[in-house]
Amino acid sequence: MSTTSTAPASATGGKQAPAAAAAKRAARRRVARVWAGRIGIAALVIGGWQAFTTWGIVDPFFFGQPSGIWKRLIDLFQNGTEFGSFYTNIWTTIQEALIGFAVGAVTGVVFGVALGQSRYLSDVLGPYIKMVNAIPRIVLGSIFIVAFGIGVTPKILLAAVLVFFIVFFNAFQGVREVDRNILANARVLGASQMQIIRHVIVPSALTWIIASLHSAFGFAIVGALVGEVLGAQSGLGLVIKTAQNNFDPNGVFATMLVIAVIVLGAEWLIGKLEHRLLAWRPPAPSEANSL
Repeated sequence: MSTTSTAPASATGGKQAPAAAAAKRAARRRVARVWAGRIGIAALVIGGWQAFTTWGIVDPFFFGQPSGIWKRLIDLFQNGTEFGSFYTNIWTTIQEALIGFAVGAVTGVVFGVALGQSRYLSDVLGPYIKMVNAIPRIVLGSIFIVAFGIGVTPKILLAAVLVFFIVFFNAFQGVREVDRNILANARVLGASQMQIIRHVIVPSALTWIIASLHSAFGFAIVGALVGEVLGAQSGLGLVIKTAQNNFDPNGVFATMLVIAVIVLGAEWLIGKLEHRLLAWRPPAPSEANSL
């Protein structure tokens, strides 16, 4: 009996092991192809840029040159700027973007969940929210600088406003998309309103909220940079503005490269947060196929 019962199990296990190994090899090959494609595109763009500027097809005075950008980047880190250390300017922009991101995301979720549940609140406040959202951001930045000076406060506020509307509209729509049958069942089972919000509404809308955060941090950086360009004592926006005024395209592109690295790092952290918060969610077909 024992021989008969263990034989199929061992045969099944023998079949599963090669299949799992083949799946891992396929996944590694796919990752290798993706990175090869990414590196190939970067090499093509940077190499073509360097070649065109060297051959005189593109004027490096206006468009810079990869080798010049790299030298300028090293110079910025080693010698700093006229506004202080380059590290200090980087930290100023990161600080403004992070605080603005946190304030905008929290208020966006709170208002989105509140208005998404209440038809009365959405009808009353909806026109005002749309009206504020229609105001050009650069105008808001000017108003904030006039009201609060050229410190970090107006940059934080501008970053928060940009993040707020992205998160708010996603949270609002996520709440509206919650299955009404689940809400009705929760109420029938005696759940309080706070329990419904915590255990039903927020988890259901979390996919929408997390999706908005991926682009929200980029807008937080944009808000901080725009505020610094309008008026600041330090920050990457001020470094870019000064390089522009000095006809230094290499300095502009070098600072943009630093900003891109910051945003990509934040995107990676948000992706990790998404996997952790949405670990309960079964993978979508496209995600399952990529595993």
